[in-house]
Amino acid sequence: MDKFWIHSDRRSKQYEEGVELFIRGCLENPHIDPNLIHCPCCKCKNLKKRPAKYIREHLYFHGFSQNYVNRIWHGESAKSDKVNWSTNKEPIGNYHGHFETTNMCEATYYNYTENPEAFMEFLEEAEKPLYNGCKRYTKLSAIVKLYNTKAKHGMSDALFSDLLMDFGDMLPDNHNLPTKMYDVKKTLSCLALSHEKIHACSNDCILYRKQYKDCVNFPKCGLSRWKLTKKNVEKKGVPAKVLWYFPPIPRFKRVFKSLHTSKNLTWHAETTGVPGQLRHPADSPSWKLVDHMWPDFESEPRNLRLALAADGINPYSNLSSRYSCWPIMLVSYNLPPNMCMKRKFIMLTMLISGPKQPRNDIDVYLDVLAEDLQRLWDGVDGVYDAYRRQFFTLKAVLLWTINDFPAYGNLSGCSTHGYYACPVCKEDTCAKHLENGKKMSFVGHRRFLPRFHPYRRQMKEFDGMEEHGESSTPLYGEHGESSTPLSGSFVPVRKIHEGA
Repeated sequence: MDKFWIHSDRRSKQYEEGVELFIRGCLENPHIDPNLIHCPCCKCKNLKKRPAKYIREHLYFHGFSQNYVNRIWHGESAKSDKVNWSTNKEPIGNYHGHFETTNMCEATYYNYTENPEAFMEFLEEAEKPLYNGCKRYTKLSAIVKLYNTKAKHGMSDALFSDLLMDFGDMLPDNHNLPTKMYDVKKTLSCLALSHEKIHACSNDCILYRKQYKDCVNFPKCGLSRWKLTKKNVEKKGVPAKVLWYFPPIPRFKRVFKSLHTSKNLTWHAETTGVPGQLRHPADSPSWKLVDHMWPDFESEPRNLRLALAADGINPYSNLSSRYSCWPIMLVSYNLPPNMCMKRKFIMLTMLISGPKQPRNDIDVYLDVLAEDLQRLWDGVDGVYDAYRRQFFTLKAVLLWTINDFPAYGNLSGCSTHGYYACPVCKEDTCAKHLENGKKMSFVGHRRFLPRFHPYRRQMKEFDGMEEHGESSTPLYGEHGESSTPLSGSFVPVRKIHEGA
């Protein structure tokens, strides 16, 4: 049975004929109950059985599950329709997704991973039922569910292996559930993405990379690279502080290899906005300013608009301030509003381990991420778009950062405490130190009101004085000059080293 129709527009004649052909094949199969057929839509994913008429409705409303290649629940053998990896065909097609070839499935999986044969074997294994006759769980869904429970409750590998063996004894014979933690990791290894562990100075002076890669201590602060015991003896090979770095470029490539996600990454360009209404960051002045300054960047809707979020957390539900680690995350605003803030689309790129906060030295750690963002601004070649079946050059720009006020001071280099705590007013901040309360008080807010506002002339209700001052003009990030403020700010990646 041809399967390319599942990637067609659901309003097309091609998709309609494919749905009817699929349902007819299920009804004619003597091994399938026509009143209880596994529903392969994107919502049910073969976990529920329905009559044929409801399956037809689901396929039109939710679409056919793109990962369901070998239709073992609908009469096909597990090894049927295996992709021929020896093909030399290149995916072709225009921008709007009207494809010129029908070998969509082959093109998608051939370009999905660096080891496509291993990935196809993984798919075949993952689609097997947990045991013969199991209607609710596949091998992969059972492994993922149990592995999430392990991570949630902090189980050790030994405990998890014992539980797998106990569960295996409770299941029927010839089940497909692994019995060891090693087998679980081996099954999920095809989905793994790379990460780097970079040693750091305990005082946040440097990262032991590039010219400091082979150093054992930093000449400036003199601290050792290695962890010290209680007797001040170095543990060779055990770093005192580690930065966990998850390179974003391979992950962005993986995102575009998903048919559903790569289609949604151009949602902002394919939908029509409502004049005067902000329904997406694409309607904001910052987004439009980037389009105006770099027309070449704007001409490719797949180019990413990113935000960087950073803050300190106390892990393991520990409310003590003795330990704090900092996650650094990237958010892509190319997606629709109901998707861009979902957990699976917020990308963890960096984890700065404790025990103390990096504070103003966070730029030492961000230098690693800045290099990859610079590469994305210059362009990364050879990114495969699974939806349009073509390779393109991916670029990205960093629009803004998301953080609380203290973290804002660390990222921007501005003072966020003391007499000049306001980053807008700067030296014109109206601040008074309360002698009895031992805290800072910030007044003078009436100067931001219009010139003839009645509150400016009221004295008794405020500090006993009329307000005749003018509001300060905030900085907008270009060479320290003042300008008319925008509702938001953007940070081109090429400016990241200049403190923009």
